[in-house]
Amino acid sequence: MDDVDERSTNGDARGTTHETEIKTNVSRGISRVRALGRAIARTTTTTTTTPGVREKREAATRAIERAMDLDSMELSDGRDGVASKDMVVTKPKDIDDADFANYFCTYGYLYHQKDMLEDQSRMTAYHNAVRLNADSFRGKVVLDVGTGSGVLAMWAAQAGAKKVYAVEATHMAVQARKIVEANGLSDVVEVIQCKVEELELPEKVDVIISEWMGYFLLRESMFDSVLVARDKWMKPGGAMFPSHAKMYLSAIKTNKTEQKKQELDESLNVWDEFVANTSNNYGIDLSCMNGEFEDEQREHYLNCSAWCDIHPTQLLCAKPFTLASFDLNKCTKADIAMLRDVDFKLTLFERNSSASGEEVRAGAFAGWFDVTFAGSEANPCENVVELTTAPDANGATHWGQQAFYIHPEIRPSDGAVIAGKFDMLRRKENQRLYSVRMNWTQSTKEGKRNDSMGQRGIVWHIE
Repeated sequence: MDDVDERSTNGDARGTTHETEIKTNVSRGISRVRALGRAIARTTTTTTTTPGVREKREAATRAIERAMDLDSMELSDGRDGVASKDMVVTKPKDIDDADFANYFCTYGYLYHQKDMLEDQSRMTAYHNAVRLNADSFRGKVVLDVGTGSGVLAMWAAQAGAKKVYAVEATHMAVQARKIVEANGLSDVVEVIQCKVEELELPEKVDVIISEWMGYFLLRESMFDSVLVARDKWMKPGGAMFPSHAKMYLSAIKTNKTEQKKQELDESLNVWDEFVANTSNNYGIDLSCMNGEFEDEQREHYLNCSAWCDIHPTQLLCAKPFTLASFDLNKCTKADIAMLRDVDFKLTLFERNSSASGEEVRAGAFAGWFDVTFAGSEANPCENVVELTTAPDANGATHWGQQAFYIHPEIRPSDGAVIAGKFDMLRRKENQRLYSVRMNWTQSTKEGKRNDSMGQRGIVWHIE
C-alpha cells in the first residue's frame, strides 16, 4: 500500500511622557524583533514539512511581520491593565533573544494553544489522569509548569486542589488569567508569568503537572524546566504528572525515502545547470563548490527527521524496541541530556512482499513515546493512565511520530535482524534540538552477520 504518513501564535504631562516612553520602547522592540527574525531565518532551515514545525515557523514569521508594523499597533499604557494585542511578540526580560525566537514566541498565540487543545488523545489522557485520581489533588498544593491556556491548572482546581500555581513564561499568561477568571477558579488558580527558573513561591507543592513533551519526547528540552521545579519546589514524596516516560524505535515501509532521493537528485541537477550557466555567461567557475552543495542538500533532504502519521500496517517489526525508560520522579538532567551507546535490536518481518511481489524494504526508522500517570511511590495513583503517541489507525496525536529516512533502504533478505548503537545528543548551536546517530549491521535470526553489507551509519537532525 502507499504511504499513509501524508494523512496528514500633571496628568496631561505625565500622559505625554508615558506615551513617549512607550514609543521609545517600541522603537527598541522593533530592533530586537528584527534581530529575532534574523535568528529565526538562520535556525529554522530544514527539510521536514512537519505540520507542527511549519506552523511554528509561520507564527514566528507573523510575529516578525507584525513587529515591522508597530507604528500602527494598539498599545496599552499599563494604567488600565489591558495588554496590547501585540504584546505576544514582546520578549519577556527573563528570556534571551535566541530562546524567544526559537521556542517561546509561538506559545504566546491562541492558535497554537488550540492546536494542542484539539488533540483528543492528549486532552483525554490528562483529563482522566486528574479526574480519575482526584485523591491525588484534593486538598493539595499543585504547580503547573508551562500552563499555556491554564487547562491543566483548572482541572487540578476542579479536582479539589487547595492551591494551584500556574506558571507561564509567555504572553499566554495574560490569556490564562482571563480564562481562569471566566471559569470561576481565580480563588484557587494563581497564574504567574515568568520562567520557572525564576519562580518564587511561598510554599512547597505536593504535585507537579506539566505537558512538557516534544517530538520524540525530548525535543524542545522543556523537561529541564520541570526538573528545576521538581528539585526546588516539590515536597518529599510528592508526585509528578506524568510520572514515567518511554521512547520506542521501529522500522517502517515508506515511499517517502525514494521521493526524497529524487528531490535530492533534482536539486543537484539544477545546481549543475546553474554552475554551467554561471561559467558560460559570467566567466565564474563555481564547480569547486559541488561537494559542499551536495553535502548541504543531502543533509536537507535525507538527514533531517520528519513528522509523520504512521499507519500500523507500515510497521515492519512485530514489537518496537524500548530505547529509554525514565522515572520522572527521580531522573536527572544528565539522564535526558543525551542517550549514548544504547544497544538496539529490531527484527524485520521476513518473506514480506507488496502486491507487485517485490520485497518490502525498510525505508525509515521510526520513533515515538509513551508517558504514564502513576503518581509516586509515596503517593501512587489509584487509576494509572497512559498517553501514547504510537502509530494508530485512527490518526496521530499532534506529536505524530518521527521518521528517520534510510537510503539505500534496508532489505530483510540481507538480514532480518538489525542491531547496533543509538545516540541522541543535544545540538551545540541550539540546546532545544537534538541529533540522532545510528550505526547498525544486519544478520540472520540465527545470528550470522552479513559481512558484505558491512556496518552502516547515519546522523539525522530533529528540527
